[in-house]
Amino acid sequence: MQHTVNNPNPEVLENLRSELRRGSLIVAVLAELRAEQYGYTLRKSLEEHGIAIDEGTLYPLLRRLETQGLLVSEWREQDRRNKRFYQLSPEGAEVLERLLDDWEALSASLQSILQRPASSVPATESKMAPNAANKESK
Repeated sequence: MQHTVNNPNPEVLENLRSELRRGSLIVAVLAELRAEQYGYTLRKSLEEHGIAIDEGTLYPLLRRLETQGLLVSEWREQDRRNKRFYQLSPEGAEVLERLLDDWEALSASLQSILQRPASSVPATESKMAPNAANKESK
């Protein structure tokens, strides 16, 4: 099967995007919940920042983060409706701080790699086994 730079395998690309997004969503949700919000306002706030998330993803994520002790929640009546409000727990605040440190270090490393001139990137094909180089070109 031939793959070109201009025509990546859509299934592979989508899987990789999902993996990248999954970790990013956790950081975004934790960061947004430094201030108390209920699910709908959290979803809208994330969307306003360019992070669309459907309810079928958000609510299971909120429950999992709460089970892990990273969030606390409370049912309250607002506008004559019961709503569940979420906020970062003290443990969640510590985890977020550490994740952000990791994010910044990883981002700096990626920027360093991506800003390297193409001429300084080692040629990988010459280091591949002859058989592997032939498979890549097919």
